Amino acid sequence: MAAPASERFDVIVVGAGIMGSCAAHAAASRGARVLLLERFDLLHQLGSSHGESRTIRATYPQPHYPPLVRLSRRLWDDAQRDAGYSVLTPTPHVDLGPKDDPAFVAAVANGGATELAAGEGGARPKWAEVFRVPEGWTMASSKLGGVMKATKAVAMFQALAVKMGAVVRDRAEVVDVARKQGDGTIVVRTSSGEEFHGAKCIITIGAWTSKLVKSVTGTDLPVQPLHVLICYWKVKPGHEHELTTEAGFPTFASYGDPYIYSTPSMEYPGLIKIARHGGPPCDPDSRDWAIGSGEGGLVDPVARWIDEVMPGMVDTAGGPVLRQPCMYSMTPDEDFVIDFLGGEEFGMDVVVGAGFSGHGFKMGPAVGKILAEMALDGEARTAAEAGVELRHFRIGRFKGNPMGNAMSF
Repeated sequence: MAAPASERFDVIVVGAGIMGSCAAHAAASRGARVLLLERFDLLHQLGSSHGESRTIRATYPQPHYPPLVRLSRRLWDDAQRDAGYSVLTPTPHVDLGPKDDPAFVAAVANGGATELAAGEGGARPKWAEVFRVPEGWTMASSKLGGVMKATKAVAMFQALAVKMGAVVRDRAEVVDVARKQGDGTIVVRTSSGEEFHGAKCIITIGAWTSKLVKSVTGTDLPVQPLHVLICYWKVKPGHEHELTTEAGFPTFASYGDPYIYSTPSMEYPGLIKIARHGGPPCDPDSRDWAIGSGEGGLVDPVARWIDEVMPGMVDTAGGPVLRQPCMYSMTPDEDFVIDFLGGEEFGMDVVVGAGFSGHGFKMGPAVGKILAEMALDGEARTAAEAGVELRHFRIGRFKGNPMGNAMSF
């Protein structure tokens, strides 16, 4: 749908990944006139919101995330009900890690997980036998887990936003955000020379956030894009069904070095997604798309982990069957940035959501609602009601403290 340049919107959302699409949906659901702008094609694969799957879990070492995850889980259900179809398949979730690892211990406690002690026999779920838990390690299971169809989920929130009156434009690269002198309107300019006017603006452009914020305000926002690799491995013959969602196999995360995460065999029959968290720094505008870039550090440790912890289940010979590049937008403390851009020019009229550090997708509906409330109301009642402290996500935490909220573990 075209958006006349002369039209004035209540909210202009820059960036149509999961956060921007959820923010547009949340604002439109309140009756706001919303414009959602995407620099590439809709549902592109150049950023961080595409692909077949993402996990949801509440087991976090930081206590401020479980309330956000639980809120988001309810909002996922609401959106699926409104859309009339599902994008989230519930599963159990299991965490593995050294018994004395502070991050693992805190995550289990904060997420309400239950330790699966060895020797419980019939009390242990059948899938627990898949793992050979290393000496000194343990594993804990929690009910709040699941697999989200990432690209399908983004499309769902965009469709719901449009149904509520939002205007969506792709191939509209935003190059400037400014305050119009006189009436205080926020003016958003694109590389093609178009101008769009709005009362408020929400910036959610992932790996490109630092560049835009720097050009607009001169501020260095510490969000570093990372090149990451999603790996799908072949399940060994005879075990294909054991590792599926139909068999009740969980999403899982393994603490220690490296941090490993996985989804059950679902999107590609006979393959299972097991990958390493993180990757080398990159420039989103000049990425090395060759699959071999940094592959040794992103693939080999995963293969060694599989051979040690899931012996006989997954074939590591020859490496993963599929390798899919993606990006993280990483902050030094791996906490999000959810804040007003501030300053004399923008005050509370421009909100930024960034730095979701490879673990934000699951919280997209909650973050989107919070961003919309901040833009429209100047505060986020939803966050307060859910017990989410937004002070953890303020830009100012890096002032004089480049590591922000980083914890000892």
